[in-house]
Amino acid sequence: MTELKATHAEGMTKLVAFAPRMGRRYANGRNTDHGPGAHSAVSGLSPYIRRRLVLESDVVATALAAHGPEQSEKFVQEVIWRGYFKGWLERRPQVWVSYVQGLERDLAALDNDRRLRREVARATDGQTGLACFDAWAAELVETGYLHNHARMWFASIWIFTLGLPWRLGADFFYRHLIDGDAAANTLGWRWVAGLHTRGRPYPARADNIATFTNGRFTPRAADFAEVTEGLEATEPEGLPPVQPLRPVLAPQAARPTLLLITDEDCRVEDFDHSALDIRAVVALRSSHLRSSLPVSEAVHQFEVGALADASERLGVVADMARADHPKALVDWAVTAGATQIVTPYVTRGPLFDWLDTARPHLSAQGIALAEWQRAWDRAIWPHATAGFFKVKHAIPRILQDTGVT
Repeated sequence: MTELKATHAEGMTKLVAFAPRMGRRYANGRNTDHGPGAHSAVSGLSPYIRRRLVLESDVVATALAAHGPEQSEKFVQEVIWRGYFKGWLERRPQVWVSYVQGLERDLAALDNDRRLRREVARATDGQTGLACFDAWAAELVETGYLHNHARMWFASIWIFTLGLPWRLGADFFYRHLIDGDAAANTLGWRWVAGLHTRGRPYPARADNIATFTNGRFTPRAADFAEVTEGLEATEPEGLPPVQPLRPVLAPQAARPTLLLITDEDCRVEDFDHSALDIRAVVALRSSHLRSSLPVSEAVHQFEVGALADASERLGVVADMARADHPKALVDWAVTAGATQIVTPYVTRGPLFDWLDTARPHLSAQGIALAEWQRAWDRAIWPHATAGFFKVKHAIPRILQDTGVT
């Protein structure tokens, strides 16, 4: 596997290199999966955007400058999908809680059911006999990446043809995808299963796979189960109601501060910290929180590289720490003499859960947990209450509000 450089500089190099292809070439070629090492029609920026080594606003501004709003429309929409998914999960946090609880049940069943354990192993080891599916399983494990179209086909086959629990498939992705994101991964699998846009599951079709792999795979229609309905019956209560966005506690300049860097946002230098009394800086490794099963070494390595790069660009020597018992966060702050911890906003996912568990311990010691929030998120998330169309309709306003031209 080619090791990716987890740095802002490398991400910007990739951004500049892909800029000429952000227009019609992207719109016409983005759906084709050319296979490992040949994904030239897509940007490869997702691991960098995921950690905000490269900002969505910079990517969109680059596309608009290179191609104008009409030709870059599809590329811009795909970038904004990330913000939509994050905002949607922020507005319906119960969906993340349900995923975590359901995965715990599925993993317990995996321990107790030898047949299920065998079938899941065949799928994750690429031993199902379905050439396309097996190749994608191998590519994911070996490279930490899958083309977006392949992710949808894979999830559909996992759910409907192999009949495996969808959360175990989502967990498999999350453990191996270098660009793995709690919102995009969870909601992407739910979308394929017919749970996100209820009653509209995504079927893997033989002709579609043959066309959009340029004939690398030529499965038969009989290889796949006919998809007539999704998994809506497993959630008869429907989607939970939309909730207000959670309040954000702003940093206070007068308080001694521990600055916390996580791979949720590795562009800490973008925020004004000049007035903060920073006593210590901690770079927190948290990728192991993605699953109770082993997480890919490639995911760990990219996280460590991103955190090191963030610290270097900030001009500080950060203590590299691991998110184990949440009470450790209190100990780090107390040792530094800090009464507040400041970090860029952490969205719903494993790290949010870890920090949420730490909050009572922090409160007991009089330590505040403050966050910076980006204008990009504040502009998109209020619209992320239903399907993507509402966000799509608001794109001109979002770009105007965030100063992206």
